[in-house]
Amino acid sequence: CASPGTDLQVCIPKGSTCCTRKMEEKYQAAARLNMEQLLQSASMELKFLVIQNAAVFQEAFEIVVRHARNFTNSMFRTYYQSMGPRALKFVGELFTDISLYILGSDISVNDMINEFFDSLFPLVYSHLINPGFPDPSEEMTECLRAARRDLKVFGNHPKTMMTQVSKSLQATRVFLQALNLGIEVINTTDHLKFSKDCGRALLRMWYCSHCQGLLLAKPCAGYCGVVMQGCLAGVLEIQNLWKEYIQALEGLTRGMHGIYDMEHVLLSLFSVVRDAVVHAQKNEGKLSTAISRMCGHAQQRQTRSAHYPEDLFIDRKVLRVTHVEQEETLSSRRRELIAKLKSHSSFYSSLPEYICSHSSAVHNDTLCWNGQEVVDRYSPQITRNGAKAQAGNHEVKVKGLEPVISQIIDKLKHINQLLRGMTLPRRKAPGKAAEEEEEESGDCDDEDECGRGSGDGELRVRNQLRFLAELAYDLDMDDISANKQLLNQHSKDGAAGPSSDPGSAATHPSPAAGIALVLLMLLCHQP
Repeated sequence: CASPGTDLQVCIPKGSTCCTRKMEEKYQAAARLNMEQLLQSASMELKFLVIQNAAVFQEAFEIVVRHARNFTNSMFRTYYQSMGPRALKFVGELFTDISLYILGSDISVNDMINEFFDSLFPLVYSHLINPGFPDPSEEMTECLRAARRDLKVFGNHPKTMMTQVSKSLQATRVFLQALNLGIEVINTTDHLKFSKDCGRALLRMWYCSHCQGLLLAKPCAGYCGVVMQGCLAGVLEIQNLWKEYIQALEGLTRGMHGIYDMEHVLLSLFSVVRDAVVHAQKNEGKLSTAISRMCGHAQQRQTRSAHYPEDLFIDRKVLRVTHVEQEETLSSRRRELIAKLKSHSSFYSSLPEYICSHSSAVHNDTLCWNGQEVVDRYSPQITRNGAKAQAGNHEVKVKGLEPVISQIIDKLKHINQLLRGMTLPRRKAPGKAAEEEEEESGDCDDEDECGRGSGDGELRVRNQLRFLAELAYDLDMDDISANKQLLNQHSKDGAAGPSSDPGSAATHPSPAAGIALVLLMLLCHQP
């Protein structure tokens, strides 16, 4: 080490040095790379947790929507065979809109449900209330659509459906938005651009000792902490908002039950639709008279009565699902996620300590490197986290928040406000009407059959999917070829002969190992 080191800018020696300017530049690059790798290592577990769960829940929500659509299609084909095939189009459009809403579409929930019932009423009128006549003309169809709301054809069921779907989907949407923002926040630590002053401080701490031939010298832990508080001053400003984010997300997930649980609401939606159709049928006389007056449709029923015996359109067969453990539900997955996130609630404030402990700093501050020399004991500066607290930091000058940090802080404030605004009631308010309580109740015992509707022969499903078992069954009634193959196979095996009725396939759910495999991979392979 005989170089005078006069061209060095950071590792300026008191005497001779082992470094040249070129070596110092290489050490500078190595220090920055070391810092980036340590930050990536620090965030790896948390980042994987949030990314994986965001993907799991988005996929699971899509599968819930798909099953809810299929339950509704099955209900139409089973109970209302004459109009079932034509209703599938409107069912498909409704659940497509629901999927888009969950993913962030600006579509109104009330509009999508109004459109569904507006489209459904002409079918109900021509097939159930006034059957035996040709399909209504385009003009008549538009009149029926307009009359649907004025006459409250389906009673309060559309309003009930709007309330339940709106509340549950809004909670689901904010939940997914929060997870996706969590990913963005964590990614900030992986792509930090360190200031020039921070880069120099890192070089002094980790490599300037090499220029004095002290290859085994390690930085003092207190010194390292001061450097990290300066370099990470902006990131540490996120800590309070991050902790608030986890608390607010926990508050949301605790309230996601009953009408705030999209799983319960969507998987029970078919029964609300069915109840709406039954309501229209029970009032067919009044409706027929009113429609004749409003739409000029004065024709009287001539060939047959519109009244259908109950057992003609209610299938006595019941769709049941296999009981599995409660731990396999979406609700339990949310609780598990929150528990793991809470263990990372001090992630940002603990970054300085993490990096120093993983960079071989001397924890007792004895015989360690202080940036200039090896000292017997280092007396650390007393500093606090955050940019404003770094005015007295002599190792790193902090000029202000980086633009990317400011943007993340603003986004966290926004999502926290959304989450707080979505604080959901955990218990039913006293004094509610019995009907309201029944609508909002969503907590079912594992053994309960939670589908709603009328009649002992109701098509029943629980309000939660047990993803590790139930998804072995594909209820996609739109898969005509698969249903035909299934029916043909039953026929070959000596089972009951296949029916030509479109609803006959609805009571035979077909296996779909692909769905089960996807969910097993998503939900089981967690660290």
